[in-house]
Amino acid sequence: MSKESSRHADTSTNTYIDPGASTPEAYEISKTSRTLARKMVGNETPEDRVRQRCSVAVGDFAMAELLRFHADPVPAVIRALKSGAPIITDIRMVQVGIQKKGHKSEIFCALDFGSGIAQERGITRSSAGFLALRDRLAGSVVVIGNAPSALLTVCDMVQDGIRPAVVIGTPVGFVNAAESKALLRTLDIPSVSTEGTRGGTPVAVAAINECITILIEESAS
Repeated sequence: MSKESSRHADTSTNTYIDPGASTPEAYEISKTSRTLARKMVGNETPEDRVRQRCSVAVGDFAMAELLRFHADPVPAVIRALKSGAPIITDIRMVQVGIQKKGHKSEIFCALDFGSGIAQERGITRSSAGFLALRDRLAGSVVVIGNAPSALLTVCDMVQDGIRPAVVIGTPVGFVNAAESKALLRTLDIPSVSTEGTRGGTPVAVAAINECITILIEESAS
C-alpha cells in the first residue's frame, strides 16, 4: 500500500481492541476480520489501520486502494478529539454509527439545522445544515459519508477561510461524489477521502471510529 502521510510506529504487535464489540462473540468476529485485513492491507501505519477497518466495513479489500490521506489526517482527528472538538456529520446514519466511547466530543447532525435555509435557497438539507453550523465548523471534525452537496458546501466554506480540524469526506454516487472529493484533496486541510464514485456511510464511520480506537489505545498506554 502507498503511504500518503508520514510513517508512524509499527502497529503489528498491538493488542487488538474494539470498543464497539460488546459481547465475546462480537469481539471474536471483529478480531478475526481485522487479522485477515492486516495480512491483506498491511499494518505499518495508522493509515493502514484505517484502510483495514474501511475494507472490513464494506467487505472488499479494493477499498484500501481507493482511500486517500491528505496532510496527516489521523493525528489531526486525535488532536481534535482530545480537545473535545465537535463532530459534525451530514446524515443521521453517520451520527448514529460513530463510536460514543473514548472521547467527549459532541456529535451534531447537519440535518437538525438550517431547514429555513434549505427552503429559502432550494438546496439540500445537509448543505443547509452545514451553512447553519458555519460558526461551529472551525476546529471541528467533519464526517460526510453520503451527501456530495454537503461536501461541496464545506469545501466552499474552507475556501472562504473556515478551518475544520479535519474533514472525512467519502460521499458515494454518480452526481458530484468524485468531484467533491477531488476538490477536498486540493484544500490545505487534513482530510480522508476516497477516489472516484465509491465510498459511503460505512467508510466514513469506519474511518472516524478507527481514529477513536487509536485515541483510546494512546490514552491507556
